[in-house]
Amino acid sequence: MSVSHREPLGTIAGAPPIDTLDSLREHLQWAIELEHATLPPYLCALYSLDPERNPEAVDVVGSVFAEEMLHLALAANLLNAVGGRPQLDTPQMLPPHPRPLPHGSLELSLVPFGPEALEMFLRIEQPAPPGAVAEGHHYETIGQFYAAIEQGLRLLCDRLGEQAVFHGDPARQVSAAHFRHTAGRLVVVDGLDSALAALEEIVEQGEGTSRGEVWDGDQDIFHPERDEVAHYYRFQELKLGRRYQRGDTPESGPTGDKMSVDLAGVHPMRPNQRLSDHAPGSAIRTAQEEFNHTYCAVLHLLEQAFNGSPKLLAVATGTMYALKAQAQALMRMPDVGGTTAGLTFDYVAPEQRQWAVGDDRQRIVVLRDGPYVVYGGVPLRRKRKIVSAENNALTWKTGDPLETEDTYALCRCGHSGNKPLCDGTHREIGFHEDDAAPVRA
Repeated sequence: MSVSHREPLGTIAGAPPIDTLDSLREHLQWAIELEHATLPPYLCALYSLDPERNPEAVDVVGSVFAEEMLHLALAANLLNAVGGRPQLDTPQMLPPHPRPLPHGSLELSLVPFGPEALEMFLRIEQPAPPGAVAEGHHYETIGQFYAAIEQGLRLLCDRLGEQAVFHGDPARQVSAAHFRHTAGRLVVVDGLDSALAALEEIVEQGEGTSRGEVWDGDQDIFHPERDEVAHYYRFQELKLGRRYQRGDTPESGPTGDKMSVDLAGVHPMRPNQRLSDHAPGSAIRTAQEEFNHTYCAVLHLLEQAFNGSPKLLAVATGTMYALKAQAQALMRMPDVGGTTAGLTFDYVAPEQRQWAVGDDRQRIVVLRDGPYVVYGGVPLRRKRKIVSAENNALTWKTGDPLETEDTYALCRCGHSGNKPLCDGTHREIGFHEDDAAPVRA
């Protein structure tokens, strides 16, 4: 099925069409900003949950978060395919909350899991109503925004030709080889058909298939024997306390097995916190600042991955595991009025970060609880020890340069399956700074 099988959407009166390549690139950058904007609210809800008391809610929110990361990668592939440059490591990615969904009307807040969070998530993932117009700006639903992008793609391919539209560098595409954390499809975009498939994946995972079903067309990542429920309907399951089963429709609601949510098993994080709520040097503010440094490291790595170093996507997702530990520690710290501390998602300027992002082209950065990140196309070679017949070391023989991207990551945990390069294994084994071998000159 392709996006073209959906009911045709009209164009809202007065809204400018996406009829130039510059406008298309602008809207696809907005798509990246939109997909990213959902991540902080989902992370706050996810890490406020006690996983032992709320395993089903953790599964749902965690799976939606992982698929939003997939949507972010798909939006980056779309922008790269039409000659754009994805931007993530910028202040506009992290304005204070509450904040509007980028170029939309919905307000986003940082709140713990509960009825308020569920209502916000249902509004984010709400399906477009039948016959809804395409809206490239001030959209009511995400589906309408992507419908406007689809119209722009078709219009420009008809006007300029497909090759003129999709002229981006194929090497900048990320693929399933770089990201395997969901049951969805990470589409490599090289033309109109693949672009429509990428848009379809984003929309159907959020609001269900174009046939008006609750399913998104994939298998459930946690229960492979079941079809996967779209995001909107997963949150309906949590709200109503039942799972969807085959035969259920949006009108019938879920009629399957019961689902339980224990609201007493949620950390009462105070909503929409600010760094300024606590004095510099205080325990809570220091922990919040450390989280913000790590989160900006993730944004930086994602930007690098989407701009010519796709193997860094595994490093970025691995760095998110450090976020989990930092967030859960914050939500165990008492705050005022019976609440707990929480996440602020402030942008940290590169020059202020705990890991340097300087202007020197060739440099090495050590990521906290992660790998060495090497910038500037530094040649990487293996060395082989030459020994005597008595097994005494004689010298080292340097081999040919290994194939690397302009920016690459070197394993520091010692367990990568692709040594000396990092493959993200550090996130799975819980690698910590104290476990690293000392660096030798």
